[in-house]
Amino acid sequence: MTYARPTFDSDPDSLPRMPPWVTSARAETPEDVAFLSGAALNHLHLVLGYDPVPQALLRDRLALRATEACVAFSGRLERAGELRDVVHLLRPGDLPGPAGETCLAWRRATERPVTVQALVRALPELQGDQIASWLDAGQGAPVGRAAMVLEAVLNDAPRAEVPALLLADAALAQALGWDHVVPLLAAGLKRANMRKRGKDLRSACHRALVSSAVDAVRLSTDLARRAAHLKAVAPKLRAKGAEAAVAMFLTQDAVAPAALPLPDRSARRLCDRLVDLGAVRELTGRDTFRLYGI
Repeated sequence: MTYARPTFDSDPDSLPRMPPWVTSARAETPEDVAFLSGAALNHLHLVLGYDPVPQALLRDRLALRATEACVAFSGRLERAGELRDVVHLLRPGDLPGPAGETCLAWRRATERPVTVQALVRALPELQGDQIASWLDAGQGAPVGRAAMVLEAVLNDAPRAEVPALLLADAALAQALGWDHVVPLLAAGLKRANMRKRGKDLRSACHRALVSSAVDAVRLSTDLARRAAHLKAVAPKLRAKGAEAAVAMFLTQDAVAPAALPLPDRSARRLCDRLVDLGAVRELTGRDTFRLYGI
């Protein structure tokens, strides 16, 4: 079953707030947990239909959070700043390393509408028929379907945590009628949850989705306001290529000046101008090899 998304006012401040009883309730029974996860996902579903939310940027930032969680599951220490460096400062011919590959997989998975072909692009080590088989393992309601896909992948490949979580989020998106993968499960699950199976894993997924959906709604509200401010100051930018640069900031978690469609010096000046206008932030705290994002 899929659900139509309503439309809302274009004012970012009109974004519907998550009901406080979702964030404050203590779920003591499996039924309570399932009810709260359904409520949180339903609210997120409304937010994903809200025009002022920069959807591609939201997915890219959630992909970074999913990467942080997956990297932590594997016992590595890279966090957001280091992961951004690996992806955005990668030179032609360089190898991204395990953490970089994980980040690239999540980013690729969220860039295109969710199809088996798009998932093969995100997970090139897997075959399309294997991905399709795992997705077909999910049946029933959205969260239960995602949990079944997660379990199916981990049963067949216990160390394949990244593909398992990514495909579980893909199954959730398909069940909810979302066009793209929205990374949610990885950031909400704990490492110990990955060893659970059956009802215990399904319950863990429900709990994970409550916290992740709440965080995603908060992030959506913040990004909607920041995107509105960037669009408001965009007419003040005189540099040729500024419009294309603004479009990049509205779709990517982080942007290196060298990636902008401007000469190097002009790109740096544009970034500094946007920082002065309060429209973007410098994300690294460095004097060189800087990255910017809204």
